[in-house]
Amino acid sequence: MIPVRLFLLVLTLLLGPVGAPRAAGPAAAAPAHRIVIQVNDEDSRKWHTVLANINNVQEELGKVEVAVVVIGPALGMLKADALTANKVQDAMSAGVRFVACGNSMQAQKLEKDDMVDKIDYARAGYVEIMRLQQQGWTYLRP
Repeated sequence: MIPVRLFLLVLTLLLGPVGAPRAAGPAAAAPAHRIVIQVNDEDSRKWHTVLANINNVQEELGKVEVAVVVIGPALGMLKADALTANKVQDAMSAGVRFVACGNSMQAQKLEKDDMVDKIDYARAGYVEIMRLQQQGWTYLRP
């Protein structure tokens, strides 16, 4: 059985947001698919599942813009010495953007040198999620 959130995500990606204007005719370009994923948990199994799901969505839909906003305890999974660091770097090579919450980093006394190279940073992770949603990104929290 498919989880409801996953079904709704795929449906939204395929059909577009409810109430979104539809372009007519063959000359109209397909809308870009953009997903923002919020991760708060420092759970390597969840991280591996999130990364696998991103790969599955990209295989199904082709080029999909993905931003993973990492908040709170989940920042441990973006540390350079984390077990997930190589998979995060692989995902980044495939175009996935990882955004670390600056407020969470400050609270945990983490510096940019502690983190995987080339990730992005936002002052406040939740504000970054709100900003992306306002720009039409589909929100997912596994």
